[in-house]
Amino acid sequence: MSLSAFLARNLRDGAILIRIENARGSTPREAGAAMAVTATDTAGTIGGGQLEFHCIDIARDMLAASERKRDLDIPLGPQMGQCCGGRVMASLKRATAADLAMIAAREKADASARPVVQIFGAGHTGRALAQALAPLPFATTLIDDRDGVLQGLPANITSVRMADPVRAVEAAKPGCAFVILSHSHALDYRLAEAALARGDAAYVGMIGSATKRARFEASFLRDGGRPETLARLTCPIGGCDVDDKRPEVIAALTAAELVRNLLRGSKASGEAVTGRAATHDATA
Repeated sequence: MSLSAFLARNLRDGAILIRIENARGSTPREAGAAMAVTATDTAGTIGGGQLEFHCIDIARDMLAASERKRDLDIPLGPQMGQCCGGRVMASLKRATAADLAMIAAREKADASARPVVQIFGAGHTGRALAQALAPLPFATTLIDDRDGVLQGLPANITSVRMADPVRAVEAAKPGCAFVILSHSHALDYRLAEAALARGDAAYVGMIGSATKRARFEASFLRDGGRPETLARLTCPIGGCDVDDKRPEVIAALTAAELVRNLLRGSKASGEAVTGRAATHDATA
Protein backbone atom coordinates (compact mmCIF):
# COMPACT_ATOMS: atom_id res chain seq x y z
CA MET A 1 0.00 0.00 0.00
CA SER A 2 1.30 3.46 -0.83
CA LEU A 3 1.98 5.93 1.95
CA SER A 4 -0.78 8.24 0.74
CA ALA A 5 -3.33 5.39 0.68
CA PHE A 6 -2.32 4.39 4.21
CA LEU A 7 -2.68 7.96 5.46
CA ALA A 8 -6.02 8.41 3.72
CA ARG A 9 -7.31 5.31 5.50
CA ASN A 10 -6.02 6.34 8.93
CA LEU A 11 -6.10 10.15 8.95
CA ARG A 12 -9.31 10.43 10.95
CA ASP A 13 -8.24 8.04 13.71
CA GLY A 14 -4.74 9.48 13.89
CA ALA A 15 -1.37 8.75 12.30
CA ILE A 16 2.12 10.07 12.91
CA LEU A 17 4.18 10.96 9.85
CA ILE A 18 7.90 10.32 10.38
CA ARG A 19 10.33 11.93 7.95
CA ILE A 20 14.12 11.99 7.74
CA GLU A 21 14.88 15.70 7.40
CA ASN A 22 18.65 15.46 7.33
CA ALA A 23 21.09 12.55 7.08
CA ARG A 24 24.82 12.87 7.66
CA GLY A 25 27.41 10.16 7.25
CA SER A 26 26.37 6.52 6.94
CA THR A 27 22.62 6.17 7.52
CA PRO A 28 20.01 3.50 6.68
CA ARG A 29 17.99 5.89 4.48
CA GLU A 30 18.42 9.26 2.82
CA ALA A 31 16.81 12.60 3.63
CA GLY A 32 13.20 12.53 2.45
CA ALA A 33 12.55 8.91 3.49
CA ALA A 34 9.23 8.73 5.28
CA MET A 35 6.82 6.39 7.00
CA ALA A 36 3.51 6.60 8.84
CA VAL A 37 2.58 5.00 12.15
CA THR A 38 -0.77 4.28 13.77
CA ALA A 39 -1.49 2.61 17.09
CA THR A 40 -1.42 -0.81 15.42
CA ASP A 41 0.16 -0.52 11.96
CA THR A 42 2.87 1.13 9.86
CA ALA A 43 3.53 1.96 6.21
CA GLY A 44 6.76 2.94 4.51
CA THR A 45 10.20 2.75 6.09
CA ILE A 46 12.99 4.99 7.30
CA GLY A 47 15.47 2.13 7.16
CA GLY A 48 14.41 -0.49 9.65
CA GLY A 49 16.50 -1.55 12.62
CA GLN A 50 16.71 0.22 15.95
CA LEU A 51 16.33 3.69 14.44
CA GLU A 52 12.93 2.78 12.99
CA PHE A 53 11.82 0.85 16.09
CA HIS A 54 12.78 3.83 18.27
CA CYS A 55 10.80 6.27 16.12
CA ILE A 56 7.77 3.97 16.00
CA ASP A 57 7.74 3.73 19.80
CA ILE A 58 7.92 7.53 20.12
CA ALA A 59 5.19 7.97 17.49
CA ARG A 60 2.85 5.69 19.42
CA ASP A 61 3.62 7.52 22.65
CA MET A 62 2.70 10.75 20.83
CA LEU A 63 -0.60 9.30 19.66
CA ALA A 64 -1.45 8.13 23.17
CA ALA A 65 -0.61 11.57 24.61
CA SER A 66 -2.23 13.53 21.75
CA GLU A 67 1.16 15.13 21.08
CA ARG A 68 1.28 16.80 17.68
CA LYS A 69 4.98 17.31 16.87
CA ARG A 70 8.45 16.30 17.94
CA ASP A 71 11.91 16.65 16.36
CA LEU A 72 14.68 14.13 17.01
CA ASP A 73 18.45 14.34 16.59
CA ILE A 74 19.69 10.74 16.59
CA PRO A 75 23.33 9.62 16.45
CA LEU A 76 23.52 6.10 15.02
CA GLY A 77 26.02 4.68 17.45
CA PRO A 78 26.18 2.09 20.24
CA GLN A 79 23.53 3.83 22.35
CA MET A 80 21.02 3.37 19.52
CA GLY A 81 22.18 -0.19 18.93
CA GLN A 82 23.33 0.66 15.41
CA CYS A 83 26.88 0.88 14.12
CA CYS A 84 26.22 3.05 11.04
CA GLY A 85 28.13 5.96 12.57
CA GLY A 86 25.99 8.61 10.91
CA ARG A 87 23.40 10.98 12.31
CA VAL A 88 19.82 11.74 11.34
CA MET A 89 17.39 14.53 12.07
CA ALA A 90 13.84 13.16 12.08
CA SER A 91 10.54 15.00 12.35
CA LEU A 92 7.48 13.32 13.83
CA LYS A 93 4.11 15.02 13.46
CA ARG A 94 0.43 14.23 13.51
CA ALA A 95 -0.50 13.81 9.84
CA THR A 96 -2.96 16.31 8.37
CA ALA A 97 -4.95 16.57 5.16
CA ALA A 98 -2.27 18.93 3.86
CA ASP A 99 0.40 16.27 4.48
CA LEU A 100 -1.72 13.72 2.66
CA ALA A 101 -2.11 16.02 -0.37
CA MET A 102 1.63 16.76 -0.44
CA ILE A 103 2.59 13.08 -0.28
CA ALA A 104 0.01 12.11 -2.92
CA ALA A 105 1.38 14.79 -5.25
CA ARG A 106 4.94 13.63 -4.65
CA GLU A 107 3.99 10.02 -5.34
CA LYS A 108 2.35 11.08 -8.60
CA ALA A 109 5.46 13.02 -9.65
CA ASP A 110 7.71 10.10 -8.72
CA ALA A 111 5.55 7.69 -10.70
CA SER A 112 5.69 9.86 -13.83
CA ALA A 113 9.49 10.08 -13.56
CA ARG A 114 10.08 6.34 -13.25
CA PRO A 115 12.26 4.68 -15.90
CA VAL A 116 10.14 2.89 -18.49
CA VAL A 117 10.75 -0.82 -19.06
CA GLN A 118 9.09 -2.72 -21.90
CA ILE A 119 9.19 -6.52 -21.64
CA PHE A 120 8.44 -8.39 -24.86
CA GLY A 121 7.13 -11.90 -24.32
CA ALA A 122 4.76 -13.22 -21.63
CA GLY A 123 6.28 -16.68 -21.43
CA HIS A 124 7.74 -18.16 -18.25
CA THR A 125 10.73 -15.82 -18.09
CA GLY A 126 8.82 -12.72 -19.18
CA ARG A 127 6.20 -13.25 -16.49
CA ALA A 128 8.89 -13.99 -13.90
CA LEU A 129 10.64 -10.75 -14.86
CA ALA A 130 7.38 -8.81 -14.53
CA GLN A 131 6.96 -10.27 -11.04
CA ALA A 132 10.56 -9.33 -10.15
CA LEU A 133 10.14 -5.75 -11.39
CA ALA A 134 6.73 -5.15 -9.79
CA PRO A 135 8.07 -3.88 -6.42
CA LEU A 136 10.85 -1.83 -8.05
CA PRO A 137 10.60 1.85 -9.09
CA PHE A 138 10.00 1.21 -12.79
CA ALA A 139 7.03 1.80 -15.09
CA THR A 140 6.84 -1.70 -16.54
CA THR A 141 4.79 -2.93 -19.49
CA LEU A 142 4.55 -6.55 -20.62
CA ILE A 143 3.75 -6.93 -24.33
CA ASP A 144 2.78 -10.05 -26.27
CA ASP A 145 1.11 -10.84 -29.58
CA ARG A 146 -0.79 -13.88 -28.31
CA ASP A 147 -4.21 -14.26 -26.70
CA GLY A 148 -4.62 -15.61 -23.18
CA VAL A 149 -1.11 -15.04 -21.80
CA LEU A 150 -1.44 -11.71 -20.00
CA GLN A 151 -3.69 -12.68 -17.10
CA GLY A 152 -2.64 -12.89 -13.47
CA LEU A 153 0.04 -10.20 -13.52
CA PRO A 154 0.91 -7.92 -10.58
CA ALA A 155 -1.46 -4.98 -10.27
CA ASN A 156 1.12 -2.36 -11.24
CA ILE A 157 2.32 -4.12 -14.39
CA THR A 158 0.67 -2.78 -17.53
CA SER A 159 -0.14 -5.46 -20.10
CA VAL A 160 -0.61 -4.90 -23.82
CA ARG A 161 -1.65 -7.40 -26.47
CA MET A 162 -0.27 -6.15 -29.76
CA ALA A 163 -0.42 -7.85 -33.15
CA ASP A 164 3.03 -6.51 -34.05
CA PRO A 165 5.04 -5.70 -30.91
CA VAL A 166 7.66 -3.86 -32.98
CA ARG A 167 5.15 -0.97 -33.04
CA ALA A 168 5.64 -0.57 -29.28
CA VAL A 169 9.39 -0.15 -29.76
CA GLU A 170 8.85 2.46 -32.44
CA ALA A 171 6.35 4.41 -30.31
CA ALA A 172 8.34 4.30 -27.05
CA LYS A 173 9.63 7.46 -25.41
CA PRO A 174 13.38 8.20 -25.44
CA GLY A 175 15.33 6.51 -22.67
CA CYS A 176 13.14 3.40 -22.56
CA ALA A 177 14.59 0.00 -21.62
CA PHE A 178 13.69 -2.93 -23.87
CA VAL A 179 13.90 -6.54 -22.63
CA ILE A 180 13.28 -9.01 -25.46
CA LEU A 181 12.31 -12.61 -24.71
CA SER A 182 9.42 -13.50 -26.99
CA HIS A 183 8.28 -16.92 -28.18
CA SER A 184 9.97 -16.42 -31.57
CA HIS A 185 13.64 -15.91 -32.45
CA ALA A 186 12.59 -14.11 -35.61
CA LEU A 187 10.47 -11.68 -33.59
CA ASP A 188 13.28 -11.25 -31.08
CA TYR A 189 15.60 -10.23 -33.92
CA ARG A 190 13.09 -7.72 -35.32
CA LEU A 191 12.55 -6.21 -31.87
CA ALA A 192 16.28 -5.95 -31.18
CA GLU A 193 16.92 -4.34 -34.57
CA ALA A 194 14.17 -1.78 -33.95
CA ALA A 195 15.39 -1.00 -30.42
CA LEU A 196 19.01 -0.57 -31.53
CA ALA A 197 17.97 1.53 -34.52
CA ARG A 198 16.42 4.13 -32.19
CA GLY A 199 19.80 5.08 -30.75
CA ASP A 200 18.22 6.47 -27.56
CA ALA A 201 17.42 3.34 -25.55
CA ALA A 202 18.69 3.19 -21.98
CA TYR A 203 19.01 -0.59 -22.27
CA VAL A 204 18.47 -3.19 -25.01
CA GLY A 205 18.58 -6.77 -23.77
CA MET A 206 17.74 -10.01 -25.57
CA ILE A 207 17.50 -13.44 -24.01
CA GLY A 208 19.67 -16.06 -25.62
CA SER A 209 22.97 -17.87 -25.87
CA ALA A 210 26.29 -16.85 -27.41
CA THR A 211 25.15 -18.69 -30.55
CA LYS A 212 21.93 -16.68 -30.75
CA ARG A 213 23.87 -13.46 -30.35
CA ALA A 214 26.34 -14.47 -33.05
CA ARG A 215 23.51 -15.25 -35.47
CA PHE A 216 21.80 -11.95 -34.71
CA GLU A 217 25.03 -10.02 -35.19
CA ALA A 218 25.68 -11.69 -38.55
CA SER A 219 22.15 -10.87 -39.73
CA PHE A 220 22.36 -7.30 -38.36
CA LEU A 221 25.63 -6.57 -40.15
CA ARG A 222 24.49 -8.24 -43.36
CA ASP A 223 21.48 -5.90 -43.40
CA GLY A 224 23.70 -2.84 -43.10
CA GLY A 225 23.89 -2.40 -39.33
CA ARG A 226 27.01 -0.82 -37.87
CA PRO A 227 29.37 -2.88 -35.69
CA GLU A 228 29.54 -0.19 -32.99
CA THR A 229 25.76 -0.33 -32.60
CA LEU A 230 26.01 -3.95 -31.49
CA ALA A 231 27.98 -2.84 -28.42
CA ARG A 232 24.70 -1.48 -27.03
CA LEU A 233 23.06 -4.93 -27.08
CA THR A 234 23.04 -7.01 -23.90
CA CYS A 235 22.76 -10.69 -24.84
CA PRO A 236 22.46 -12.88 -22.92
CA ILE A 237 20.52 -10.87 -20.36
CA GLY A 238 21.42 -11.15 -16.70
CA GLY A 239 25.11 -11.90 -17.29
CA CYS A 240 27.01 -15.13 -17.82
CA ASP A 241 28.43 -15.79 -14.35
CA VAL A 242 25.47 -17.83 -13.04
CA ASP A 243 24.75 -21.03 -14.95
CA ASP A 244 21.11 -21.44 -13.99
CA LYS A 245 18.39 -21.20 -16.62
CA ARG A 246 15.35 -21.30 -14.36
CA PRO A 247 13.03 -18.41 -15.30
CA GLU A 248 13.00 -16.97 -11.80
CA VAL A 249 16.81 -16.91 -11.63
CA ILE A 250 17.15 -15.26 -15.05
CA ALA A 251 14.49 -12.74 -13.97
CA ALA A 252 16.31 -11.91 -10.73
CA LEU A 253 19.63 -11.42 -12.55
CA THR A 254 18.00 -9.29 -15.23
CA ALA A 255 16.18 -7.18 -12.65
CA ALA A 256 19.52 -6.46 -10.97
CA GLU A 257 20.99 -5.56 -14.36
CA LEU A 258 18.15 -3.10 -14.98
CA VAL A 259 18.57 -1.52 -11.55
CA ARG A 260 22.27 -0.92 -12.25
CA ASN A 261 21.58 0.50 -15.70
CA LEU A 262 18.49 2.60 -14.98
CA LEU A 263 18.85 3.72 -11.36
CA ARG A 264 22.56 4.48 -11.23
CA GLY A 265 22.92 7.92 -9.68
CA SER A 266 19.19 8.26 -8.98
CA LYS A 267 17.92 9.68 -5.70
CA ALA A 268 15.00 8.02 -3.97
CA SER A 269 12.28 10.25 -2.61
CA GLY A 270 11.27 8.01 0.29
CA GLU A 271 7.62 7.55 -0.64
CA ALA A 272 6.53 4.22 -2.11
CA VAL A 273 4.14 4.23 -5.04
CA THR A 274 1.63 1.55 -5.91
CA GLY A 275 0.18 1.70 -9.41
CA ARG A 276 -2.90 0.12 -10.92
CA ALA A 277 -3.21 -2.43 -13.65
CA ALA A 278 -4.00 -1.30 -17.17
CA THR A 279 -4.73 -3.75 -19.96
CA HIS A 280 -5.16 -2.68 -23.55
CA ASP A 281 -5.85 -4.45 -26.80
CA ALA A 282 -3.74 -2.85 -29.52
CA THR A 283 -4.35 -5.25 -32.37
CA ALA A 284 -5.84 -2.70 -34.72
